[in-house]
Amino acid sequence: MEPRLLLRAEGLAVALAAIAAYYAAGGPLWLFAVLALAPDLSMVGYLAGAHAGSRLYNAVHTYLGPLALGAVGVGLAVPPLQWIALVWAAHIGVDRAVGYGLKYPTGFGDTHLSADADRRPGADVPDDPVASAVTGDD
Repeated sequence: MEPRLLLRAEGLAVALAAIAAYYAAGGPLWLFAVLALAPDLSMVGYLAGAHAGSRLYNAVHTYLGPLALGAVGVGLAVPPLQWIALVWAAHIGVDRAVGYGLKYPTGFGDTHLSADADRRPGADVPDDPVASAVTGDD
């Protein structure tokens, strides 16, 4: 299966698991609705340029943030922190499932899930990586 499709399926799985966990944890529906698009506020970083925008967007759209927040919420037994982490993870999962990936500093539309991501300059992958490693050809 193509890597982009696997990443999208993985995102869907994470989104569904986070939503199920949120429901199981008793998180209020209104909070989910309010926070569902909150991570997209990080797009405001693009006002400072594509490089700064991509860095801020990517920082907010990786699973590291919700995992850390969720761990703190579990460790301190603070359910609202757990709920926020689950909504955040669900948001990222949905983004991945529909094809929104982490951004390259070349522009908002350039992502690791873009159809042309494997044709980016400097991201060329040889047809036969083993043969290329042996012969030194790229």
